[in-house]
Amino acid sequence: MPERLRDSRDIIRLLTADGFLLVSTRGSHHKYRHAESGRTVILPHPRKDIPAGTVRSIYRQAGWDSDA
Repeated sequence: MPERLRDSRDIIRLLTADGFLLVSTRGSHHKYRHAESGRTVILPHPRKDIPAGTVRSIYRQAGWDSDA
């Protein structure tokens, strides 16, 4: 498995490329929702170095990991 991105800007690029849309922002957290699947991902932004556990959770919420 390739190394996971830990910069919020890069993760946002992946989310939008995968069909997620920004639905709300509260403080430093952005909420993205996928139009078809209805999956919701909450992402701290802007952050350059997101902790590995948080990145794992973001990937799991997005449905990108089957083994996470």
